Amino acid sequence: MAYLAPSEFVTKMVDAGESKILMSTKDTLIRSFMAGATLALAAAFAVTITVQTGQPLAGAVLFPVGFVMLYLLGFDLLTGVFVLAPLAVWDKRPGCTWGGVLRNWGLVFTGNFAGALTTALLMAIYFTMGFQTEPSAVGQKLASIGVDRTLGYSEYGFAGWMTIFVRGMLCNWMVSTGVVGAMISTHVSGKVIAMWMPIMLFFYMVFEHSIVNMFLFPIAMMMGGEFSIGDYFWWNEIPTVLGNLVGGLTFTGLTLYSTHVRTSPARIVR
Repeated sequence: MAYLAPSEFVTKMVDAGESKILMSTKDTLIRSFMAGATLALAAAFAVTITVQTGQPLAGAVLFPVGFVMLYLLGFDLLTGVFVLAPLAVWDKRPGCTWGGVLRNWGLVFTGNFAGALTTALLMAIYFTMGFQTEPSAVGQKLASIGVDRTLGYSEYGFAGWMTIFVRGMLCNWMVSTGVVGAMISTHVSGKVIAMWMPIMLFFYMVFEHSIVNMFLFPIAMMMGGEFSIGDYFWWNEIPTVLGNLVGGLTFTGLTLYSTHVRTSPARIVR
């Protein structure tokens, strides 16, 4: 599988962060648009499998196909750049600043949202015969997901908001591990296996992923889910984005960088 040692693939993470910060606006938007669209299609695929089989595990096992496709094609997710871009600043790479990091995050968020929203519209047409029929069984399931994961949290107040935040943290711990997985092998098969495992885990555990949610909640509203745009942002997207940021940096970016790049001297035993 041509496995790379941690010191090697963490250096690749820093290199990737530098390239994200310095990338042109056009390329950043195109790559993030396609990432959002591809992951959204994978989410629709996984929900379809779950509804048709009655087995959530089946949907979780197959959902990572979208993540694998988008990373092999070099597209960018917000959850990935949350982890990679700051590493280039901490490593003092030339031209890499916190302003550049924020610019990258803003562009990727915009592109991801546009891509996910585009797929949501296309799939809404698919599930309703061009809005001429009632939503299919999958469309009805999507509507219920939107209600359950907005109003279902809001009834618990601050505890509900914090629960979403924690689920967002746990999600990007796994998703960013999948991003790193794409770098630990030089063979496609090795990359796929390393990416597949953590992505399957996050989806089955129903952790909150900001880009998947950019698809799930708009399409839920199109399918008749009775909640507002304000409900979606306050009771899901905002705490999910913040949780994704904290979880990815804390559990993946900082830990790997601090121990495999900024390695402390070995103890001297006398």
